[in-house]
Amino acid sequence: MSTIERLPDRALELATQVGEGIKSRVPDRALKWVETGAAIGVVKTGAKVATRFVRRNPVVAVAAVAGAGLLWYAARRRAKQAEGELGAIDGESKRIEAKRARGVNGGGSPRTRRGAQAVAN
Repeated sequence: MSTIERLPDRALELATQVGEGIKSRVPDRALKWVETGAAIGVVKTGAKVATRFVRRNPVVAVAAVAGAGLLWYAARRRAKQAEGELGAIDGESKRIEAKRARGVNGGGSPRTRRGAQAVAN
């Protein structure tokens, strides 16, 4: 194995050593500040990208928000069903028999049905 082939492995080892050295020498508070700063940077960059995307694709953004709202509503409804808030309504039911529909004019005359002339004659 030549030196050029070992270069990426060696670079990774050096980066790991440097990272561990910094981590061991820097107090915990400083690391927390660095992590916080990195998180703020990520949020800023994400906000810029999201703003640019919404400006270029407003329909997609609206559809995404609507979809997220529907998912939230469905999850909320399922949670309420699991708790029993949306259970069956206690009460009584009454069966209603279907009635035969009458003709167009409501009088039920034979002229309103097909073939009524043949029956009437």
